[in-house]
Amino acid sequence: MSETSSRPESAQAQVGVIIVAGGAGQRLGRGIPKAQVKFAGRSILEHALQGVLDAEIAAEICVVVPAGDSELRAAVVGVSSATPVLVVDGGASRPDSVAAGLSGLGAGIGLVLVHDAARALTPPTVFRRVVAALRDGAEAVIPVIPVVDTIKTVDGGLVIDTPPRDTLRAVQTPQGFNLETLRRAHQQPGAEVTDDATLMERLGVPVRVVEGADAAFKVTTAQDLLLAEMLAQTPTGKTTP
Repeated sequence: MSETSSRPESAQAQVGVIIVAGGAGQRLGRGIPKAQVKFAGRSILEHALQGVLDAEIAAEICVVVPAGDSELRAAVVGVSSATPVLVVDGGASRPDSVAAGLSGLGAGIGLVLVHDAARALTPPTVFRRVVAALRDGAEAVIPVIPVVDTIKTVDGGLVIDTPPRDTLRAVQTPQGFNLETLRRAHQQPGAEVTDDATLMERLGVPVRVVEGADAAFKVTTAQDLLLAEMLAQTPTGKTTP
């Protein structure tokens, strides 16, 4: 499907959001699944879900939690929202969990955003930028920020290349897609990937980029958690683009 042919359909399509909350959280060192870890009085998953709701772009939200995680399931079920929010069990890998989320979406959804719960403070403006690009006809959209460090390719303990920094971008979520194209991408064989945009690249689908946000960092380490706590306590911590 080309961008030109998909534009009229995409402009009217309903948006579904999949929140993937399956991380083990080993590097956080709390001894519980990452999405259960709390800062500023709420779990990482609850912050992430609230960010999606605040963006006001979703007709439906599907939260993917580890199988058997009754605490995360209860947290989702307890959310009061005019937007339908359902919860499904994830799989053994991230692609399996995204596939479970895709299966959970209703028949009326035409566009889908896949969001990592660990990016708990992603501002609503980022969600809106991704949706706007999809409605403009893109089949795949990712938010990015410039890379500020020098990046080197290393093999066997030796530097083998230094790619030009001005062409590099750090990729965030939510990543947005035409729903049927993403489903087709998930059916293709190949090695496991760390994001869904890579699957689209394998299909030859152009991936458009939009501006991300510093606040959309991934909570991975104890230092990240401290930063999230600090940002969440500031009046503009979740709304600054």
